[in-house]
Amino acid sequence: MKKIRILLLEDNRILRDGITAMITKQPDMHVVGTVDNGDRILTMLEKHKPNIVLLDLGLQSKNCLQIVKLIRKDFPETKLIVMDLIPLQVDVLEFIQAGVSGFILKEANVTEFFKTIRTVFGGAKVLPPHLTGSLFSQVVKYAVPDFKPSLFAKTVNMTNRELQVVELIAEGFTNKEIAQRLNLSTYTVKSHVHNILEKLALHTRVQIAKHSHLSNANKAASLTAPLSAV
Repeated sequence: MKKIRILLLEDNRILRDGITAMITKQPDMHVVGTVDNGDRILTMLEKHKPNIVLLDLGLQSKNCLQIVKLIRKDFPETKLIVMDLIPLQVDVLEFIQAGVSGFILKEANVTEFFKTIRTVFGGAKVLPPHLTGSLFSQVVKYAVPDFKPSLFAKTVNMTNRELQVVELIAEGFTNKEIAQRLNLSTYTVKSHVHNILEKLALHTRVQIAKHSHLSNANKAASLTAPLSAV
């Protein structure tokens, strides 16, 4: 059986040793090396030629985004999975655009952890589960067309009414104005806004508007882009 060759970049020794021991028990995985900072990462990649790099976003000594870009530049065939608690959406998008294939939250269970590694190794890509099915995942879809949702996350769907509220928020309408346009009570609109914020893992109306505008811009760009020659 061909094993998945994994290089682990983690500066916390306890986590590094624990993750290594956990992976070692898997019959289809092999930790080819570990490193505690980004200074030696390219040397380790050249030496061990891993299929996957597991990278902790909490590294103290280096800019993780720069490490990702360096790896993608010099070792484009190596797939990257980043580990974090709950990364901000802007961070997720930046890392996806830089070439990251998957995300593992540190609250993930063992099954999710290994499923993400196998999914990425198989060629698919995995979003953090709390973002799958949200408007943000659609933004990612337009920004990075081949990015697929997590295989283990539950899909969170926006209702038609919630989508209407999102569009009106993006146009700058207040809750009272949205209520008048949709013939709803202000209380009902506030309830919709609360549900939208939860589904999108956002905190403010401004963030809803920002992501809506970004989604529409990327969608428009994809529709107007010239077709590639066959």
